[in-house]
This record gives sequence, structure tokens and C-alpha cells, in this order.
Amino acid sequence: MMNRRIFLKNGSLALVSLGFAPAFFTRAAQAAQTKRKVLVTVFQRGAVDGLNMIVPFGEKAYYQARPSIAIAKPGEAGGAVDLDGFFGLHPRMASLQPYFKRGELAIVNATGSNDPTRSHFDAQDYMESGTPGRKSTRDGWLNRYLHAKEHEEASAFRAVSLTQQLPRALQGTAPALAIDQLGRFGLRAGDRGDMMQSSFEAQYAAAADSLLKPTSKEAFDAIRQLESVDLAKYTPQNGAVYPNSGYGQALKQIAQLIKANMGLEVAFAESGNWDHHANEGPQIANRLDDFASGIAAFAQDLGDGMADVMVLTMSEFGRTVSENGARGTDHGHGNAMLLLGGDVKGGKVYGKWPGLEREQRYEGRDLAITTDFRDVFSEVLGGHLGAKDISSVFPNYTAKSKLGLIR
Repeated sequence: MMNRRIFLKNGSLALVSLGFAPAFFTRAAQAAQTKRKVLVTVFQRGAVDGLNMIVPFGEKAYYQARPSIAIAKPGEAGGAVDLDGFFGLHPRMASLQPYFKRGELAIVNATGSNDPTRSHFDAQDYMESGTPGRKSTRDGWLNRYLHAKEHEEASAFRAVSLTQQLPRALQGTAPALAIDQLGRFGLRAGDRGDMMQSSFEAQYAAAADSLLKPTSKEAFDAIRQLESVDLAKYTPQNGAVYPNSGYGQALKQIAQLIKANMGLEVAFAESGNWDHHANEGPQIANRLDDFASGIAAFAQDLGDGMADVMVLTMSEFGRTVSENGARGTDHGHGNAMLLLGGDVKGGKVYGKWPGLEREQRYEGRDLAITTDFRDVFSEVLGGHLGAKDISSVFPNYTAKSKLGLIR
């Protein structure tokens, strides 16, 4: 007799791209009728150099500490894109300046985890679990949010990560999907996919297991629902052109899910290769071009739809204020986050700026943190997604004061 184990792991007929068992495939059709807010989180893995991403060109110490890799002031060759007379965007992020000017893009500077670790693994784990310094936390902050705001019309596609593996932030007992490529979501059956799916579906329909029958039907319904979107013919709107990187294509697929009204509420994408210990200049320029171009294309593609969507970016920690002997930067502390969307009270760089003089730095070397990353996450969950009680999302933590990031 068939059972759930066989359904998930039966050789070539494996259901692919699932982060969880199919029991969560529920009420997708109802969810498609409900308009809801969407949060898209982007993790910059490897610890981006926030000081060359959001350039403090008004800070004398910045140029003193970085004689060869600092970004020039606005108006100079290769200079930063001025935001507010003190901070600027890296010139390869110029595509995001219009959103800042229109008040749709906000930046939180000198933010991050108060835990002192400079380990990539630990810092990413703490930021994704939402519990800095505690390795015993079993689930991620986004997964706990799904529990904090449960609703009956939740769809199979409520929480989706466009990654090969379910990220730490979405791991937990609430349903969530990891889908590397939307076009591959379904049953692996070679060239005979339709026939094999029908055959497999018929076997489940005849299954005697009363618990398995509705579960498998919901799974097949979800696969069929996604197939109905006609993914192959998707054309971005408003002239948007996504980077051809994995990250850029992930954002494109998230836009597809949003437009298809599949019930998406929380999405996750990641951008890698930010650990630039040597020869940082050209490397970070290319990475920031990809990073900013992807976000700009996503916003352009969604157009008016961005009124209900927010993009939130993060990285595990920042880099040293001073460049090292290899024209790179080493693992640091504070960093910057970006928020883009209709609910964002943008056009401003938030957070208390601690300064970059040596005595103002964290441990004499890094940008000090003045805003706990959980302050940012909390405001987004409450102000954008409408979570009423997030005490369970960030246990034993209370924000000292609101930044006022959300309209």
C-alpha cells in the first residue's frame, strides 16, 4: 500500500522542490481571491561592505581609512550618487536613486546584530533565526511570523524561497516551500510527465488511506495551479530587464508568483559572493550592479503593484572601516539595510550615525551598531504585514523605540 513516504521519494516520480510534506497544500484557490501584502527578503550572503554600498562621503575618516578603495564624492569621477548630502549610493547602484527621490526607498545604516561574532555561519544563523547569540533556536523568524499571523485562507504558496534549500529564516513547523525554479516544480517523469502524473494521481485517488487521499489531491491541485500560470511565456512589464544571474532570475520568479495571485505573502531570495578580502573595488562594483539592477527591475516590473509589496535586504555583518593590505576589507560589525515599497517612508537614511573616527568605532575597527536588526524586522512585520503581536517572533526582545520606517 502506498504511503506518504513513497509519494515523496519514489525514484523518478519524486515530488521536487518541496521544503515540507504536502499536507500544507490547502485552500490555494481561496487564497488567490485575497489581496494581501507581500514581503520579499533578500539576503546578501558573505557580508557586503556596507560602507562602499551606502557611502558616507560626508565623513572625513572614511577617506582616511580607505586610501585606495573609497568611493569618490558625488560629482567626481566614479563618485557616489548623492542621497542626502552626507550619504550616497555606490555609482553602480544608480538605478535605485529614483526610488529614493520618490520616497519609496529607505536605508537603515549602522544596523545589525549586537552579537560580536565575525563568523559568517554564526552571524547568518543568528540573523535568520532572529535570536542573536543563541544557537539552540530551532526555527527562523519568518517561519515564526507565519504562526503569529495564521489565517484560514493561507495558500500552498504563502511562503516561498527561490533557493535550492529552504533557508534558515523559513525553517520551522509552518509550511514553506523551497523552489529553485518554478518551471521545475512538479513531478519528475521525463518526457512522459503528463501521463505519469495522471497515472500517479489515479493511484492516489484510489488509495485506501483516508488521510493521504485529500493531501495528495491538494498537492496535485497545487502543481496544476502553478502550471496554469504559463511560466514559459512570462514577459516582465514596463520595460523591466532582470539580471541574468540566479539572484536576478529569482526576483523575476517572485514577481511571477505575485502577479499570478498565488497567495504569496513571504518570499526569500539571496545574493552571494560579498566576502571581499582582496581587490574589493571591481568585485563589489559588479556585485552591486547585479544587486541593485535586480531590485530596480523587480520594482519596475511590478509597477503599481509595489503599493502592496516591500523588499527588505540584509547581510550578516559589515566590514572593517579601514581597508587591508590587499585592497579589501575584513569581517566587521555594523552594516546597512534597504527597504523599498509603497509602505516604506522612504527618501531618508535612518539610524543614528556613530561616526568613523577610531574612537567611535566598535572595538576600534568597525562601524558601530546603533539599531538592532530586530527593530527593523519588527516594524516591517507589524507595519507592512499587519502582525499584531510579534512577541513570539522575537522572544525576549522588545524594541527600544520605533524608527518610523512604515507609512
